[in-house]
Amino acid sequence: MSSEQTQTKWGQFIPLVTVFFFWGFVAASNDILIPVFKKAFDLSQAESQLVSLAFYIAYTVGALIYNGISVLMKQDIVNKLGYKNSLALGLVISAVGTLLFYPAANLHSFPLMLSGLFIVALGFSLQQTVANPLAIALGPIRTGSQRLTLAGGINNFGTTIGPLVVSFAIFGSAANATSDISIESVKIPYLILGVAFIAVAIFLKLSSLPDRPALVEASLDDSKSIKGSALKYPQLVLGMIAIFVYVGVEVSTASNLPAYMEKDLGFALHDIAPYISLYWASMMIGRWTGAVEAFTDNVGIQKILRFVAPYLAFGIFLAVNAIADHDLAPFYVYGLIILVLIAADMASKGNPARMLLIFSVIGILALLIGMFTKGMVSVYAITSVGLFCSTLWPCIFTLAVSGLGKHTSQGSSFLIMMIMGGGIISWLQGAVSEFTGIQYSYVVGIICFAYLAFYAWRVSGILRSQGISFDKKLSGGH
Repeated sequence: MSSEQTQTKWGQFIPLVTVFFFWGFVAASNDILIPVFKKAFDLSQAESQLVSLAFYIAYTVGALIYNGISVLMKQDIVNKLGYKNSLALGLVISAVGTLLFYPAANLHSFPLMLSGLFIVALGFSLQQTVANPLAIALGPIRTGSQRLTLAGGINNFGTTIGPLVVSFAIFGSAANATSDISIESVKIPYLILGVAFIAVAIFLKLSSLPDRPALVEASLDDSKSIKGSALKYPQLVLGMIAIFVYVGVEVSTASNLPAYMEKDLGFALHDIAPYISLYWASMMIGRWTGAVEAFTDNVGIQKILRFVAPYLAFGIFLAVNAIADHDLAPFYVYGLIILVLIAADMASKGNPARMLLIFSVIGILALLIGMFTKGMVSVYAITSVGLFCSTLWPCIFTLAVSGLGKHTSQGSSFLIMMIMGGGIISWLQGAVSEFTGIQYSYVVGIICFAYLAFYAWRVSGILRSQGISFDKKLSGGH
């Protein structure tokens, strides 16, 4: 067993990351649906953010349903079905959700559209519960957090092309885009997505993914642990709030950006997609930078990859937008902002608490610049929040489940539950914007980052008191 686990099992890891790609593709496409629905159904900014709310609240409802079924069965549902079957089931549930877009468009029904998105995310909730620990289990535990970052990088490949594909499917090419949007145009893209979900479910079922990975198998007695016991750990409870506000600031920053660019800067709707794509590409740029340690132990090669990886990811963004026939001239300057990310990544020295603190502080600065400057400077500042959100999920996840022992999987499902922050905080920012205007509503994001900086500082002390130090653990690897 230990001989196998010295390196990542790429043959199993690669099929697994296809689901990470889909989560990204759909989540970022919501940012294109929001302004489309807003126009088609004549909604306020807060009402249009119900798209995010329906999508992200489903993660929580899903986690509660799966926990409830596990309690009734007196056995963890994922362990009962097996990891492969659970992933396939999650994909089938998501496919059912995409089918609802067809009648919803025919009936011109906003509630039915929201129901479709809700069911898609319900399937994602089950997939997330399975795939996050599985990504950590497919290789040595010490590079587990980097593997999660790498899977996140694939997720952001989905978020980078999602808005462009969906925008193209709805508006056609940028050249002949017209302002009159028919809600009918969302039917076909989502039907195709449903077919893709079913295809991947079959693909995963036939893949060599383990049904019960050894690392997870070792902690199977989790289901017998006393209910609520994971909540005795302050790092987890504070970490749940951290996941809530982190997903909140990540999602609301992007989902309120189209309205700001349209209202305050006079952009046409169909010209906004590349900027939404750049925001999510920024997440990919940051995650590829943070994942270099999953590939090699050689410190010299890691140093080179730290510069190569982010610009490679940026190159993919430019290539995808060139194919989509968008003007690339406004984006080259962004290459300089990426240097800030690389410097921050080096300063954090692989310590998740230090990285969380540094990135949160830079996130606050980026939003302040976004709030108090005009024109394209503000757009780049808001977009760069994606760079500094990029590696926070694995940082928070790693810190929150550290030292939980046999309560780890229970702690993990509590963290997945808090993804609902994406919906609630997006809606909250939309509501705040009705009073402050959209540019100043980004104060909501600043408050989120301030909590994350506090958590980074606080959790270091909590873990130290439990005898856990990431500096010691990581110094061995360098």
